[in-house]
Amino acid sequence: MPLPFRPADLRRAGADLVVGVLIALGAMLSVCLFLVTAYFVILFVIGIGALMLPIVTAWVRRLCDANRRAAARVGVPVETPYRPAPAEFERDIVGWMRRCKWILTDPASWRDLLWLLLNPVVGMIGFLPAAVLYYALEGLALAFGLWRPVLRAQGAGREYFLVPIDSRLTAGWALLAAAALFVGWVRYGRVFLVVHAHFTRLLLGPTERSRLLLRVRHLAETRSGALDAAAAELRRIERDLHDGAQARMVGLGLTLGALERHLDSNPEEARRLLRDARASSVTALRELRDLVRGIHPPVLAERGLADALRALGLASPLRVEVAVALPGEVPPPLESALYFAVSELLANALKYSGADRVEVAVRHDGAVLHARVVDDGRGGADPAGGTGLHGIRRRLATFDGTVDITSPPGGPTAITMEIPCALSSPKTSSC
Repeated sequence: MPLPFRPADLRRAGADLVVGVLIALGAMLSVCLFLVTAYFVILFVIGIGALMLPIVTAWVRRLCDANRRAAARVGVPVETPYRPAPAEFERDIVGWMRRCKWILTDPASWRDLLWLLLNPVVGMIGFLPAAVLYYALEGLALAFGLWRPVLRAQGAGREYFLVPIDSRLTAGWALLAAAALFVGWVRYGRVFLVVHAHFTRLLLGPTERSRLLLRVRHLAETRSGALDAAAAELRRIERDLHDGAQARMVGLGLTLGALERHLDSNPEEARRLLRDARASSVTALRELRDLVRGIHPPVLAERGLADALRALGLASPLRVEVAVALPGEVPPPLESALYFAVSELLANALKYSGADRVEVAVRHDGAVLHARVVDDGRGGADPAGGTGLHGIRRRLATFDGTVDITSPPGGPTAITMEIPCALSSPKTSSC
């Protein structure tokens, strides 16, 4: 007879039980942190207590962040609402007081304090999955024979769901009830954690005002990144023109001058100079084409994103499978950013991962453009280990895009990019 749940559901329920117990233990810790924090806030108001306030607040925020992560685990994401800290604090009493002022003037700090006050009551819900499992196991133990020694020791059967278990018939009832309870725990035990997650989001999530401030901060950071990237790109173009095509053109001009001087007096030398001039012009043209391709690949303008990505796959020494499903045209700036991001990821897979095969999938769900690049290499990709992945993240952040990297040791490496955008009119393409 097949189980009424999958083994994966059982593993998830076990993990939820552990998380619930940790939430409940954190709820008990909330009592201590609330009392200690309130104590030092009062001391600060009357002129003392500044020394410990930032330290205690750091522990409070760690506990709150842990509960935010627990909420996100059950599908209730909670953004961090804290205002950004000043760039630098002085290493003296003035800097320490500025740190205290930054903490106390942040509304999120007071919402944390309110959450600490209420969490000891609401957080106890985290024990309920463990309590339900315990009661289910108790019923199974009674059904499989424990009812007999209990009956002999107490002279009466132990009640289970208000029914005394003192015979085979009532033991069968305990078995059915405990089995149903166990199945319910596996399938619906997460409900308790979801309830606590919504409570956490209510108090620990950002308000509309703080969300607006975070949005302004994000836009300022991405604007700065976009300006830096644009300045770096202009410097690269200037350097490539100066060292490449411009030098070729100067050389071509000198060659033509020499050709003019030797045209009548030395025809053989003139013909050699003419061949050199032709070769220099071809090389300069090739360098200009490479430079233009680095700014905006012609294949993007001519064929669109789908065929441009297929061209990348065909040019790579790896086996690249490209699947693109786009019902319309991607805005050109975003199209270019995604093209170069995929190009960078294919280059990384070739140089660092030891991969043989790469899958590139691009789709649009009506509001968000999803791109996923998966290789079968050795894994271990670290955004902090180089500029490539960081550059991709910075480039897509300009469009409010996100980059998620999953790369365990041994592989595979999966990089998912999501960019909010709307497509324009449908196009005819081979995708």
